[in-house]
Amino acid sequence: MPPKDSSRESHFPAIEKKYGESMKYWFGVMKKVEGKKYPEQIALLRENYGFSQVHANALVMYSRGSKSAKRFEKPSDYFKTLEPKQAKTVKAIFRAIKKKYPKLELVIAWNQPMLKIDTRYVFGASVTKNYILLAPWSSKVLNKFRPKLSDYKVNKKTFAVPNNWKVDEKLLQQMVKETLAE
Repeated sequence: MPPKDSSRESHFPAIEKKYGESMKYWFGVMKKVEGKKYPEQIALLRENYGFSQVHANALVMYSRGSKSAKRFEKPSDYFKTLEPKQAKTVKAIFRAIKKKYPKLELVIAWNQPMLKIDTRYVFGASVTKNYILLAPWSSKVLNKFRPKLSDYKVNKKTFAVPNNWKVDEKLLQQMVKETLAE
């Protein structure tokens, strides 16, 4: 589940405790590498100070002006950032699932649209330039439906469909049914 406080600052007490220096000190370290590329700044913190990826990312991104990891308040904010063709397809995917499972709630988690019931995530989607990734939130379900997904690229936890996919309502509803049954 995503953290309740998605601000970069929420990591600061843990950073001070774990790495033994005040945030003033860490901002000084970041000032010295201002203008360097993100990977270089992360590497500096991880290799020279033993930072975890999460703590390094929080400090680097905060120093670069990003105060929160949360980019979207609601699904409609997310859809506005998509190409029209992708937005239409992603909306149709969620509409197809909610048609059969109206109690599922469409939310934003990890900056992606997800369907959930109570605190359990059931189905999610994310986009790239060339395709839409769909996640049934269960490797078992994905493996069970693998024969029906032979026309698509199937990854460990997702499968990719084209941006203009003709939504297969039956397939999506069956996958959600299996995920809910687990």
